[in-house]
Amino acid sequence: MSANTNADAAGASVSRDAARDLLERVVATPSVTGEETACGEVLVDFFESHGREAWLDAVGNVRAPADDAALLTSHLDTVPGDIPVRVEDGEEGPELWGRGSVDAKGPLVAMAVAAVRTGVSFAGVVGEEVDSRGAHYLVENRAAPEAVVNGEPSGSDGITLGYRGLVAGTYVVTSESGHTSRPENNAIQDAIEWWSRVEALFEDEGEEWTPVFERVTPKPVEIEGGTSDDGLSVETTMEVQLRVPPSHTCEEVRELADGQLDGGTVRWHDAVPPVMESPRTDVARAFRVAVREAGGDPRLLRKTGTADMNVFAEAWDCPKGVVTYGPGNSDLDHAPDEHLPLAEFDRATEVLVSVASSLRGES
Repeated sequence: MSANTNADAAGASVSRDAARDLLERVVATPSVTGEETACGEVLVDFFESHGREAWLDAVGNVRAPADDAALLTSHLDTVPGDIPVRVEDGEEGPELWGRGSVDAKGPLVAMAVAAVRTGVSFAGVVGEEVDSRGAHYLVENRAAPEAVVNGEPSGSDGITLGYRGLVAGTYVVTSESGHTSRPENNAIQDAIEWWSRVEALFEDEGEEWTPVFERVTPKPVEIEGGTSDDGLSVETTMEVQLRVPPSHTCEEVRELADGQLDGGTVRWHDAVPPVMESPRTDVARAFRVAVREAGGDPRLLRKTGTADMNVFAEAWDCPKGVVTYGPGNSDLDHAPDEHLPLAEFDRATEVLVSVASSLRGES
């Protein structure tokens, strides 16, 4: 289906209370990665009730194409965790508590409301917390829009221009079994020593004052080892990730890590290139203006993790640029006290409406 279906869709009114009600419904609908369908259907109903065509695609993404002057997109899925959904009084007024209120249903719903109000394109994608499955499917099955606004919490004043990339792999090593009194390394020691060399290599690349965004950060995420079932060998498997700054490519980081091998092998199974966008793109400029109009002080951010923005920036040549934006304190991502001030959600929605209108050439 064409990316610009409904390109002439007129903007529809959505009140502040209606937007807040939608946010609460979306947060109250569980959508752990792999189980996003019910949440997606809530958003499809919202678009259809405002005269927009919308559907769930083959992988479960919410698709609501319209004017591709901007594509507003965020993810449906959350990490596990049961946080009772409720509204409580906070320092800035009422706050919505619940899993996903910050990461990233606040940005998701603000974008859905802004897309309906301005007539721009929208996509809610699946699988961001695991493998960006929905984002990969999207870039393979629609044309590039003129601009992408990816939804992640940055605060209503924050505009994210960069993310580090990621390489991930599985290290496997085997050694002969033997008595633990023997001095030779077993496979567990081989794995530990390889990873220690990798850590030391990248630690030596930077100085203490080098910002984290500009460093390669190695991190083991899982390790399993011990004597094989037949008792004849010691086997170790280690899952590893390395975050990649824009000064490196994923291939360079893989080669450097492979260069530290002394036994064992690594199967590299994921690579997401880093992204660093210019602050002078049309969409970045539109955000600075909109944040100031909303009474805020724009902050340009670089984040040390990886997001769907990396996928979109790598695959699409968007003439008006790519940024990430959304309400919420990213320190609360995946946290047991995840909550979002509703006044910040309101401000971010108005900023998104202003940006989308500007990119459409409207005042």
